[in-house]
Amino acid sequence: MADPARARKLAKRISQIVASAIEHDIKDPRLNFVTITDTRITADLHDATIFYTVRGEKLDAEPDFTAAASALESARGVLRSKVGAGTGVRYTPSIVFQADRIPEDAQKIEDLLAKAREADAEVARRASGAQHAGEADPYKPPREEETDEDAD
Repeated sequence: MADPARARKLAKRISQIVASAIEHDIKDPRLNFVTITDTRITADLHDATIFYTVRGEKLDAEPDFTAAASALESARGVLRSKVGAGTGVRYTPSIVFQADRIPEDAQKIEDLLAKAREADAEVARRASGAQHAGEADPYKPPREEETDEDAD
């Protein structure tokens, strides 16, 4: 079992090596819009999961996750060799690529928040001209305590 701090440092270093290799060394056009977002490594330092996102070529274009996944899969051996050379660890971790869906999840959350804001605005609009349903002071006044003189 490795030290958690060492595992975090190794994961960060693997992210840097893979991102640099994708940008400079691997000449696959399907990887032009791939960004490495995170790397997680197991406690025994034998398996690394690398998370990535893909953005579209244009702002309105849908990203091609299948092409990026196949390109990363075909370059996995080269990337693992570069990780082994760049980290200097005894055992080079096996690499698995996983698409990171955080941007899509963030967009869904933003949409839900926008709906909630609209609903709050509608409630505020309806409440602006509303009146209380009852007396101005809906609470009962406190009972006055009886004194000994009142009891006689």
